[in-house]
Amino acid sequence: MGGGPRDARGVDRTLWTRVSGIQGAPLDLLTARIGRRHYAPHTHDEYAIGVTVDGTETMLYRGERIYSAAGSVVVIEPGEAHTGGPARPEGFAYLCLYPATDLLGAVTTAEPGPVPAEPHFANPIVDDRRLGEALRLAHHALRLGADPLEGESRLLGVLGALVRRHAVSGPKAPPAHRRVEAGRIASTVATRLSDELVAPPTLAEVATDLGLSRYQLLRAFRDAMGMPPYAWLAQHRVARARALLDAGHRPAEAASLVGFADQAHLTRWFRRVLGVTPGAYRNSVQDSPTRPTTS
Repeated sequence: MGGGPRDARGVDRTLWTRVSGIQGAPLDLLTARIGRRHYAPHTHDEYAIGVTVDGTETMLYRGERIYSAAGSVVVIEPGEAHTGGPARPEGFAYLCLYPATDLLGAVTTAEPGPVPAEPHFANPIVDDRRLGEALRLAHHALRLGADPLEGESRLLGVLGALVRRHAVSGPKAPPAHRRVEAGRIASTVATRLSDELVAPPTLAEVATDLGLSRYQLLRAFRDAMGMPPYAWLAQHRVARARALLDAGHRPAEAASLVGFADQAHLTRWFRRVLGVTPGAYRNSVQDSPTRPTTS
């Protein structure tokens, strides 16, 4: 989920906050209002767990168009391609946090009673208003940071309730279109693109090496990944650039290191995936106290 709080209709605003010391690791938070922007297909390495607080969001997820109204909780699993945008002209607003799989696993292990050993959320939209309000309060406490004990306690309580009430057991069943062969092809292509990030091969080169036509490769990759190879490469570059910005690199340096032609290309894709410019993101997660950034 990506997004933008809004002071005026149609103006997207985004606030990123990084909280450290949550079970020994940092946790990213997002406060956002979207006026018009629709986000390109992208994935997260972490869970994206949010609550819609105003308006209605729409997204494509697991091959279906879904809607999240105010009060609904949205759960996007790691590695799942999705989009996001307003379902109506007035836009929408939401809060989101991005816990790593290790954090959710630790919460699952600590939960008493019969809970899934490997939590999976079959339904991305959770109509649980009480949980949504608890998530909003946890997000607020974590973002303000006035009482770290309260923030972490609320967070772990929310994650525990989410797993206990709404997770299902066993490994997630892949959508029907994600056939084993398509997954194998996509994994091979993604690995090569990642390895050759700065100077990636052409579509024809990859298809020839795999003994496929370009059309066969495109269809298999899109079926497995939910996006074409060029879009996957762009969002992978954004993820790598984000890590470089976190480490203190300037946006122009990050653009060059991950293979974007220039900073303008990085900025365009960064905004499509994360809803904010690289410079604004860098300031949001490095400055203290955090402050809203207009995208």
